[in-house]
Amino acid sequence: MNALRRSLRLVFETAQNALGRIFPDAWNPLLNLGALGFFFYWVVTVSGIYVYAFFDTGAAQAFGSVETMTNEQWFHAGLMRSLHRYASDGLVVVMLLHLLREFANDRYRGARSFSWLTGVPVLVLVYVAGITGYWLVWDKLAQYVAIVTSEWLDKAGIFGQPIARNFLSPEHLSDRFFTLMVFMHIAVPLIALLILWVHLQRITKPRINPPRGLAVGTLLSLLVLSLVWPATSQGPADLLEVPADIGLDWFYLPLYPLFETLPGPVTWGSSIALLVMFLAIPWLPPMRRASPARVDLVNCNGCARCFADCPYSAITMVARSDGRPFEREAQVNASLCVACGICAGACPTATPFRRATPLHPGIDLPDLPLAAIRERLHAASARLTERPRIIVFGCGNGVPLSGLDSPGVGVVQLACSGHLPPSFIDYVLSRDLAEGVVLTGCAENDCHNRFGISWTEQRIAGERDPYLRQRVPRERLRTLWAGPLGRHRLEALLETFAAELSRLPSLAEERARRRRELAEAGDD
Repeated sequence: MNALRRSLRLVFETAQNALGRIFPDAWNPLLNLGALGFFFYWVVTVSGIYVYAFFDTGAAQAFGSVETMTNEQWFHAGLMRSLHRYASDGLVVVMLLHLLREFANDRYRGARSFSWLTGVPVLVLVYVAGITGYWLVWDKLAQYVAIVTSEWLDKAGIFGQPIARNFLSPEHLSDRFFTLMVFMHIAVPLIALLILWVHLQRITKPRINPPRGLAVGTLLSLLVLSLVWPATSQGPADLLEVPADIGLDWFYLPLYPLFETLPGPVTWGSSIALLVMFLAIPWLPPMRRASPARVDLVNCNGCARCFADCPYSAITMVARSDGRPFEREAQVNASLCVACGICAGACPTATPFRRATPLHPGIDLPDLPLAAIRERLHAASARLTERPRIIVFGCGNGVPLSGLDSPGVGVVQLACSGHLPPSFIDYVLSRDLAEGVVLTGCAENDCHNRFGISWTEQRIAGERDPYLRQRVPRERLRTLWAGPLGRHRLEALLETFAAELSRLPSLAEERARRRRELAEAGDD
């Protein structure tokens, strides 16, 4: 399973980097799959409502009304029909890619298994909705889909009487059946939307809208495709003839040739086994979960910064329980915590300058406490023998850091880039542990823990607590968000950064200059 994940991740990272040469990082389609799925869903919904206004429900009227839309009203109803079709295909594609990408990035086990388990039923319902939509056109493809589907359902023996007999002859097919298909085609997507709402409940600030430029570009592409290659029917259905030479939609109907030819026990058994396997994937094998974040009430003042920054709603603020003069305290839900450490990076008591008392912030990771990170920082600095010295802080899901240590470069690994309190950067430079600091991690707009990069950049810019102090010289700080394939970019940055640092005054000279400036400002 690990080898499969690594191979898939390499494929996605390579494709992501290739698309990064065409799109800005914020617009990269592979970094917006979930949001694109919502976008396609709304396009399908709006275009479907428009088309339904011109659709005649009934076995005798359905095909004719669709043909009128396609040929006589091609500039509006026909265009919307094509848009409905291609947006539906796009929805399936981005959902499948989203599922595969979450699997490749190992974001489906442990605390994240809930999103996986609620996402699989949504995918099934989208397929059901799409298949029922083909029935409504009532052309030869619809006839083929209806016959194969009904015969396959009959093989399960779940209905009192065979439903395939509805398609034996025109006399057996009633308008009520079409009314049922219309109901299912509307009701199933609504059920999927409800499950999607549940799907997002354990995610803080989910991205459900793609960047405006990507959304506009995607919509324009769908419109151009709809005009150049409009969706058309395949001739009227005729229950007195067996459909032949059918052009299948391979996005929705790839298994239909198998349903048609293989025995019912084989297809039903395989379908059930496949569904069970997908639902069981989070436990194949089960994830060895890191210890969840732990609250130290002695140092927690109930400021709620950890609550605001947690990407997974794993922290809640509750009434104080220790009698200290604060209204609230943080409480961690262990079942939701992924041990990313972003909460520790947000804690105002997480400062490495503390020496009189142990470095025990209000919230911390038991497996990788900030006290241990400070010790690793000192150890990495002590090994540096060449100037300019550079300390690299990086996360385990971003640029590979193994083997990066050198006489001029020390490495300290974090759980996530957002795990590092900004005061650590100040600490490195003010305590002369290095002449420069580099923060690196996942690819831009693709943080493994969702907000690690965003919160880090906002903290550095002074837009989010805790701020990086203004006294920290920004020319001695660099960030690189390049992902697992960014090792060469990091090495190039370190080489360039070292050359720039060698031209700067020493840290002692800079501190002396600042003291003179402060003294002069005080005299004024």
